[in-house]
Amino acid sequence: MRRAIALAWRSAGHTRPNPPVGAVVVRDGRIIGEGRHRRCGGDHAEVAALKACKTSPRGAAVYVTLEPCSKPGRVGACCAALIAAGVKRVTWACADPNPTNRGKAARILRRAGIATAHGLCEDEASALIRPFAKHVTTGLPYVTVKLAMSLDGKICDDLGNARWISDGQSRRITGKWRERVDVVMVGAETVRKDNPSLLCHTRRNDDLWRAVVSRSGKMPHDAQVFTDAAKDRTLVFRDAVEAVRELGGRGFMHVLCEGGLGLARSLAAAGLVDEWISVLAPIVIGAGPLAKACRFTEGDQIVGCSREDAPCLLV
Repeated sequence: MRRAIALAWRSAGHTRPNPPVGAVVVRDGRIIGEGRHRRCGGDHAEVAALKACKTSPRGAAVYVTLEPCSKPGRVGACCAALIAAGVKRVTWACADPNPTNRGKAARILRRAGIATAHGLCEDEASALIRPFAKHVTTGLPYVTVKLAMSLDGKICDDLGNARWISDGQSRRITGKWRERVDVVMVGAETVRKDNPSLLCHTRRNDDLWRAVVSRSGKMPHDAQVFTDAAKDRTLVFRDAVEAVRELGGRGFMHVLCEGGLGLARSLAAAGLVDEWISVLAPIVIGAGPLAKACRFTEGDQIVGCSREDAPCLLV
């Protein structure tokens, strides 16, 4: 099951509005096929794994991260494919949060003589589909807010400069997050001062969009987000709350908000933040006596948590 979860993570950020799912086919203690749902309209993970089998999957066991779908959508139902393949057992990690499919797979498969089980690695698999679960039940995207700050709680210096509070390692981690989300959102001031690309630096992600929130609508037309090769994947909004709602309506499931503080506050005030990520750099950059303190000589960064009622990512 953990192999199936690892496969599914490779599809995170590419499957909207479907969830990332991985599947592994096992017979006689050996993996004979594995697959993942790569993007909407393509084979679901179970079908991809069955097609990848080196030998016949008849009589095999299938491990899948999410309850197999019972009704056909853009492609055929996975339960039907598993039955047709003649597998003997199907185990899934977590139930499908989509009311259309939730709780139906076990009944359909058992009626066909296939043994079923669920709950294996459930917490890990549930974490994988949090954005899908929120989107399919509320129509809103899962919102993660990431803030880099100094030891004295500053996200920029006294002149408003924020590059670079975090170090190279934390920026590489940010690149990994960008591989797995649908949209990176910032405020207009971040675009004006930092001119970021907001693209994934670790591995190219052509499914990643950028969203900029600007109350005035006045931004530099030569900014990277408006001129680079991905300029057609940049959206501009006047209001952060409206932005989140419209992004959900467009099918985006996971939004990573990277700046600035005003944007994060407006999302938090509207109750739209699902996860906070705080990158705490071992420096002080504000005014006063604390600013004269020396940089820590050991350690590069601390990544901590923040709000009481929102989960935090510890790295």
